Amino acid sequence: MDKSTKSNWNIAYDLGELSSIAAQLLVEFPEARIFTFKGEMGAGKTTLIEEICRSLGSKDNLSSPTYSIINEYHANDQIIYHSDLFRLKSLEEAIHAGIEEAIYSGAYCFIEWAELIYDILPADTIHLEIEVLEPTKRRIRQINLEL
Repeated sequence: MDKSTKSNWNIAYDLGELSSIAAQLLVEFPEARIFTFKGEMGAGKTTLIEEICRSLGSKDNLSSPTYSIINEYHANDQIIYHSDLFRLKSLEEAIHAGIEEAIYSGAYCFIEWAELIYDILPADTIHLEIEVLEPTKRRIRQINLEL
């Protein structure tokens, strides 16, 4: 299955612009429901995902799913899944944690450290990478995956 994506979304931003970047992301990819986020530790993946959830209308207490693996939020009668697979060692662990149910639910699904599960992601998954430019500046760009 070809899981490549077009690489055309590329924005540098200041951390104070997170809510704007989150809203732009949702406008840029209106049909997308599954997004992966790649970037070094501390790049701001969780913070951006929390802002995207707020943009979708979530009023839940948002937190990192580093230990729970998958958090479920609610917004305007819809479910949002936020996954952090950093601690997992295999695809089997991710499946056991419930990642397949999340990604094939039709709900928004935001996944950090998704490398373990690339083979089971739908072809229309949006893959994003966050790069630290300066202490308060980041670049987010859509990346290609050739699997």
